[in-house]
Amino acid sequence: MAVRAAVLPAVGSPLEITGIDLPDPGPGQVRVRLAAAGVCHSDLSLSDGTMRVPVPAVLGHEGAGTVVAVGEDVGHVAPGDGVVLNWAPSCGACHACSLGEVWLCANALSGAADVYARTTEGTELHPGLNVAAFAEETVVSASCVLPVPDGVPLTDAALLGCAVLTGYGAVHHSARVRAGETVAVFGVGGVGLSALQAARIAGASKIVAVDVSAEKEELARAAGATDYVVASDTTAREIRGLTGKQGVDVAVECAGRAVSIRTAWDSTRRGGRTTVVGIGGKDQQVTFNALEIFHWGRTLSGCVYGNSDPARDLPVLAEHIRAGRLDLSALVTERISLDGIPAAFENMLAGKGGRALVVF
Repeated sequence: MAVRAAVLPAVGSPLEITGIDLPDPGPGQVRVRLAAAGVCHSDLSLSDGTMRVPVPAVLGHEGAGTVVAVGEDVGHVAPGDGVVLNWAPSCGACHACSLGEVWLCANALSGAADVYARTTEGTELHPGLNVAAFAEETVVSASCVLPVPDGVPLTDAALLGCAVLTGYGAVHHSARVRAGETVAVFGVGGVGLSALQAARIAGASKIVAVDVSAEKEELARAAGATDYVVASDTTAREIRGLTGKQGVDVAVECAGRAVSIRTAWDSTRRGGRTTVVGIGGKDQQVTFNALEIFHWGRTLSGCVYGNSDPARDLPVLAEHIRAGRLDLSALVTERISLDGIPAAFENMLAGKGGRALVVF
C-alpha cells in the first residue's frame, strides 16, 4: 500500500515529499496510521549528518497514531489502539539495560539499518530513528509502540515521544532538581520548553530561560520561566546577577552548541550541576582548565533521552497532564501538514522555535 512520506535521499539534501510502498507488518511488527508527528531538532541533525543513519531514509521520530494492523506474536496492542512511538526501544539484554540504564541501550538504534519500505520506484528506504514518523503510515517493531495513556489526546501524545520525555527527564532524572532550587534552561525549543515546565513542576524558586531570540520570551514565560535572558557575551554575568551573584543551582543546556554549554557551566553556582541535553557536532569543542574544575566543584553531565524509561515515565507524565501541571499545547508553535516539513526545517535553521507539529 502506497502512502506519502518525507524522504531524506542523501545527507545534506532537502527532504522530498513522495509516495512510498509499505509492506504488511511481519512477525513482531505493528502498522500505525500517524495522527501527528513533531518536527524535532534531532531530525535536522540526521539530515545534515551530525547524527549518522543509513540513507535514503524516512525521518521523524516523535509521533503518535492508531494501530491499523499487527503481525504475529504482538499481544500488547491491537488494531484501533492509540499508541506513542518509542524511537529508542531498549533490548533488555545489553550491559546498560542490565544496569537499568535503558536510555543507554547499546541496541536501541539497530532498527535504523533495516530496510522497512521502498519508494514507488523501488529504492530501498531505512526508518530514520527506527520509527519513520514523517509519513501517513509506518511499520515498526512492536517494541517501538506504547499505549497512549488515558486522558491524553492522540495528537498531543506525539510530543511525549521525544521532547517531553527528554526535557522532563533532564530536570527530574539527570539534574534531579529539588524544590526551592534555581534553574537556567538554555534553548527554548520543544525540549527547552518541556524542561521549563518540568522545573516548575519540581518547585524551582527561580527559572531563567536563555535563548538567542528575544521573540521566544512569551513562550518561555508561559512554560514557567520567571526570567528571560537573550543570549550574549554577558549571559553568565546576568544570571549570576539574578541569583545573588551565586549562579543557578542547575543549568540545563538544550542547544548542543559549544558556546551555550560553556555559558551554562559558567552560570552554575559553585557545587552546582550542569546537564547537557543538546546534540552538538564533533566540531563543537568545549574547553575547561584543570584548576577551574577543582575550584568550582561543579558537576557536568551528559543526558541521553532525558535518562528516561518511556514505559515508566509515560504514566507519570500523563498524570501531570490530567492534573493540569503539564501543558503539551504550550510546546506547539505551529501545526502543519506533511508538505510543510521542509519549511519547518528552514525555521529551525533560522532559530525559530517551539515545536512544529505535523497533523495528518
